[in-house]
Amino acid sequence: MSDLARPRPWHLAAPLLAGAYAAAIALAPRPAVGLALAAPLVVVPLTYWAILKRDQWLILLFATALLLPPLPLGLGDSGPHPAVICVMLGLVDGALSLSRWRIKPAPLNRAFTIFFLILLASSAEAFVYSGTRVGIGSLMRVILFGVSIYVFLFAAYGPNASKDPAAQTRLLFWFATASALFACVDFYFQFPAPAGFGPQYVWLRSGVYRRAQGLFYEASTLGNFCAFFLTMIAAALLAPRGLCPVSRRVLLPGGVIFAAALVLSYSRGSLLNVLTAIAVLVFLNRSRIRLGRFILGLITASVAALLAVGTLLPSFVAAYRMRVTTSVQYAFSATEGLLSGRVASWRKILDFLAQHPWHLISGIGYKTLPYSDYLGGTVIPDNMYLSLLAETGVVGLIAFVSLNVEILRAARRATYSANPAGRFYGGWIYAFWIGELVQMFTGDLLTYWRILPIYFWVLAISIRHEHTLS
Repeated sequence: MSDLARPRPWHLAAPLLAGAYAAAIALAPRPAVGLALAAPLVVVPLTYWAILKRDQWLILLFATALLLPPLPLGLGDSGPHPAVICVMLGLVDGALSLSRWRIKPAPLNRAFTIFFLILLASSAEAFVYSGTRVGIGSLMRVILFGVSIYVFLFAAYGPNASKDPAAQTRLLFWFATASALFACVDFYFQFPAPAGFGPQYVWLRSGVYRRAQGLFYEASTLGNFCAFFLTMIAAALLAPRGLCPVSRRVLLPGGVIFAAALVLSYSRGSLLNVLTAIAVLVFLNRSRIRLGRFILGLITASVAALLAVGTLLPSFVAAYRMRVTTSVQYAFSATEGLLSGRVASWRKILDFLAQHPWHLISGIGYKTLPYSDYLGGTVIPDNMYLSLLAETGVVGLIAFVSLNVEILRAARRATYSANPAGRFYGGWIYAFWIGELVQMFTGDLLTYWRILPIYFWVLAISIRHEHTLS
């Protein structure tokens, strides 16, 4: 045997190490330990692929945020989420090509920066008034909100980012449809919750059901997410053919799934969001749309969704119809009951601010009300504006209002873009964000960190294609 054919000891190193690694995973004392050991086998190739392909980390972020549950590790409200790994990949990607960033000193960018810095400063208040545990939670929630800002900046001004937004939008739509479909199936079969979840239930004659939440922490997040894609579908139906990157033959069945998931989430605020966004889209396209055909399509999709739900759960459809009807009928005469106790929480916050007016300046710390006893007990405000007033003060609320003004201005300009893609994405995010501002009266929507980056990505795409007609 020649020297070349004779096996060398180090030739066996790789298979021996691979076998030892596989044995360590198989013999792990607990499943969590085995998953931790196996994680590098997935993380390392994905890291290389995402960095090599530049903006592919965004696709990974959207896929993991919509299709994976939190890890059952008992950290935070629902446990850490794998999407955080994708964010880290994005930070590495951005750092490796920092010299090619082209961030402009636009009013929207300044508004994002100012609001984020105010939130960051308010987390110091959380440490002072509520202690270390709540302070750390406040700081982490500020950082999670910062993820959405980073996605916006990367997609709008980063190197080689979003070169093909149409292809990314199609993938995003498929991810979203799969997530909404799972939420419908999950509600019917009532699978065990994959991690921590908000205790939200529906009492029917056939039993007590956990409201549809899918892979999210709570039902309101699912409803808000469905409202976003229903707005996309409405924008596509009202736009000229070929403007939307997703085929209408795909959009309509997807609309039935999103509408069904929205109904099963039992979220009235998200329904109001959709109705507001559709009204805005109709107004934007009033000079060229065939309103009758659009309304017919809207009614058809709504009826199809209700029939799909009603066939399997007729008692649920009856309860949901009554919930919506009573909300309209008793909107002013029985506000406290219709708002599920929110008015009592709002009153408690306002009384506290009246008795301690100095907190109106800088607040008590971002996202501390639901976790701190500083007001005599935890309070869930379910009102983004009042929450920011109490937690970040007048300064934070003014910065938030200014940010929303700049978001709407940028999106509105994009609707006049010379680029068809800019008009579509601009109309989509403009209409949805107005609906979002309405829904913020009944929900703390800035905490939906897994879906907020998707909203700001669409905003970034509309700005990236902004070449307004003069």
